Amino acid sequence: MTLKLLALAVAAAAILTGCQTQYQEMGATGGVTAAPITNDTYRISSRGNGFTDPTTIQDYSLLKAAEVTLASGGTHFLVVTANDATNRSIGSTPGTFQTNVYGNTAFTTYNPGVTYDIVKPGQDLIVQVLKLPVGTASPSGAFDAQQVYNNISPRVIRPKK
Repeated sequence: MTLKLLALAVAAAAILTGCQTQYQEMGATGGVTAAPITNDTYRISSRGNGFTDPTTIQDYSLLKAAEVTLASGGTHFLVVTANDATNRSIGSTPGTFQTNVYGNTAFTTYNPGVTYDIVKPGQDLIVQVLKLPVGTASPSGAFDAQQVYNNISPRVIRPKK
């Protein structure tokens, strides 16, 4: 790979990094949403686009669970079920022909197309909100909603207002 192509690849990667799904309500490019199932149980759905890292979607799911828990007066949440909702597809670019004529001779080169994987990470959680009195031990596997919020919130990408 020439230096020029390498520089172009690095620039493209830097630009595309900014294209990942932001922490927002579910939309065309992905996002996260919470829907109540019962008074203390919620379905959290998170979806990313092809530029989003799977760990980012995990962060979005846990952050939304913490926000829902805190908003409903809870202190902890328990992940009842978790399902991978990743969508995989294949994309491709067409091949190209280029012909150069030198005098009476024509030279044709063919560059084949490229096939690539598109991975859109997704996650569905069912969480139960717990309202534990101060000093009560939390059940095994329960997340402290305030700690989750404090640790994940600063690292998520939010839309600019």
